Amino acid sequence: MHLRLFALLLIFNISTFAQKKTYSIVQYGALADGKTNNTTAIQKAIDEAEKNGGGIVIVPAGDFVTGVLHLKSNVVLNLALNARLMATTKRSDYGGKKASALIVGNNVHHISITGKGTIDGQAKPLLEDIYRMLNAGTLEDAEWKEYNDWHQMRPAEHNRPHLIDLISCQNIVVKNITIRDGLCWIQDYRGCSDIVIDSITVESNTFLNNDGIDITDSKNVRITNCAVNVADDGICLKSSDASSGCENIYIANCKLRSSASGFKMGTASRGYFKNVKVRNLEIYDTFRSAIAIETVDGGNIENIDIRNVVARNTGNAIFIRLGKRRENVAPGYLRGVYISDVKVEVPAGKPDAGYSWDGPEVRYPHNVFPSSITGIPGHPVEDVTLNNIEIIYEGGALAKRAAFGIDSLEQVPEKIRDYPEFSMFGELPAWGFYTRHAVGITMNNIKLSSQNSDFRTAVIFDDVKKLNMKNVEIGKTESKPVILLNKVSDSSLHKIKTHSPTKDDIRYQ
Repeated sequence: MHLRLFALLLIFNISTFAQKKTYSIVQYGALADGKTNNTTAIQKAIDEAEKNGGGIVIVPAGDFVTGVLHLKSNVVLNLALNARLMATTKRSDYGGKKASALIVGNNVHHISITGKGTIDGQAKPLLEDIYRMLNAGTLEDAEWKEYNDWHQMRPAEHNRPHLIDLISCQNIVVKNITIRDGLCWIQDYRGCSDIVIDSITVESNTFLNNDGIDITDSKNVRITNCAVNVADDGICLKSSDASSGCENIYIANCKLRSSASGFKMGTASRGYFKNVKVRNLEIYDTFRSAIAIETVDGGNIENIDIRNVVARNTGNAIFIRLGKRRENVAPGYLRGVYISDVKVEVPAGKPDAGYSWDGPEVRYPHNVFPSSITGIPGHPVEDVTLNNIEIIYEGGALAKRAAFGIDSLEQVPEKIRDYPEFSMFGELPAWGFYTRHAVGITMNNIKLSSQNSDFRTAVIFDDVKKLNMKNVEIGKTESKPVILLNKVSDSSLHKIKTHSPTKDDIRYQ
């Protein structure tokens, strides 16, 4: 279904709800004292609305504590201005071995979460209760004693509740609400279709794995006008089902901050990602990549169109990776990617320093990492076009910190089975762009600059076929050569402007 028509149909569905009966949770015994557990009262209101053919469940202004709630078909959960739906801080309220999400919908349709109110995960006191149970031995967690990242024990993800989980649902609207302070993924839409997420705010830097918006194996999705500030990926598309995937996705006019990546597809990538459009993103203070496109679990990526992205103070601009993590599963393919009108500023320091949960320190000396497009031997990334891209690096590379000569390109590790991220290869011999194992790379109107001296080659292509570069400008550099083409065939380079004082600007080898 065309996304515009789909959006109009959802607007019609919302308007029909306005004619339905309202059910205030207060009428069912809910108390706004910030202490009483109101799960039973709120669930009664939801069930009654569903029983009568649908309606609007009203959470009025006030602080309402709740445990796990199950949404039902044809029901709107509306949080009034100054309403706060507060997650219970007792881990036992979320179930046993696997924590339920706070708000759950399973195989229901025409559901909405709307209003100007807030869903508050109360992460800190809930985490304290999880620690108490783990230390007392009353909560099972095989990973508890193994994790010590960030100098703190990390309960496994299955022991930390999401705030919203919608599974196999259709016709979903989430609009205007604020969601804050979760302990794991904030919201996951899994195996769903026909989703509108509009004008929501997500604020959660309270613990690890705090993805802002996760779309998993879902179709016909529209995410617009959202503000996300989280400790993990901002907006992330995932695929856990090899027979399914993410399809017909539109994301626009969002502001993202992350201690991982701003916009990402992968890392979970068993199925496919196709027909994805992204427009008008503002990304800031982001530890990893502004744009990350990854398939490493056998999934396929194609027909991706990303335009108008401005990122400041982010660890990496563009990261595109085809890998193979699963031993008995063949690599998928990654092809048909168009990225245009992007401006990124990459600092030399840690972009998310000072946030309560920042990304992990890279555990070896390194210089500023370049953007990259990388496949693996025999499985190249295909047909990537970069148009109107400007990346400004702070630079300041030091050979005594880390150095990798261009005469040793074969020593750059493949890391075929590794977790994909911009620093995965270690120190790279390029400061601007590094491309390896690719076919059909087009770079048009590209500008790369380093504000401080960098001894490395600006751009490297290694094992690349069908390379087309036009109107590429590289700022002042001391590198020699400025552009290196190693094992490159069928290349076309026009209007390449460098500011190198040497004549050895472009070298083939």
